Amino acid sequence: MANMAETTSAWNTTGLHVHRKSLLHMSFYWGHKSEILFSGWPGCNSGMYALALILVFALAMIVEWLSYCSIIKPGANKVAAGFFQTAMHTVRAGLSYMVMLAVMSFNGGVFLAAVFGHAIGFLVFGSKAFRKAEKVPDLPPRK
Repeated sequence: MANMAETTSAWNTTGLHVHRKSLLHMSFYWGHKSEILFSGWPGCNSGMYALALILVFALAMIVEWLSYCSIIKPGANKVAAGFFQTAMHTVRAGLSYMVMLAVMSFNGGVFLAAVFGHAIGFLVFGSKAFRKAEKVPDLPPRK
């Protein structure tokens, strides 16, 4: 199988044309040598790759928690509640985009971590299996 890393070219500050290796993949691959969310992270370190998978899993679970949590008390100030809902929606959207960008690394482990994070998050926070009462979530469903 061919090496999936691409060689990119650019001009450096002195005007010389340089080539460098990039961990850019355009199809799903399995392996711990990757870049997820940040340049050079987790790199080639297996421990950092495991940490990246845990982070993606946790982010996906937090997105599900924000989608189904009920923090605003009935009778709360409508303006304050509206600003709080807006802040929660903004955080949920930002975290959702971070999970999406992580999946766009095309790493199979990251994809599975995101899917399982959303699944476990829904099971715990959104399904009837663990809910004590029928609460109305503070945020409308994601589209």
